[in-house]
Amino acid sequence: KAMKGMKAAAKAMTKGAVAQSLADECELKKAQVTSVLDALAALGASEAKKAGKFTIPGLCMVKTRQKPATKAGKKEIFGKVVMVKAKPAKTVVKAYCVAALKNQI
Repeated sequence: KAMKGMKAAAKAMTKGAVAQSLADECELKKAQVTSVLDALAALGASEAKKAGKFTIPGLCMVKTRQKPATKAGKKEIFGKVVMVKAKPAKTVVKAYCVAALKNQI
């Protein structure tokens, strides 16, 4: 009801399904492809943590950014004064679609 444009039966591929389709396409064993996917995930996490940015060419880019800490106090939200708790600084992780993928879809 909320989103009419979405396909009803569209489901995301599981890790096993991705590994199987890549194995069939590249003529490798499914276990080998699964280990490559695990290595890619580990590499992406470590690089995003270290450099703040990691790109899988032709697919997506993962970026991190520091969100500053907020002080406690009173804030006016929608015309009402609300007491706000202090929050610590945190790292936000976001993934962006690469332009090549946008052009393909």
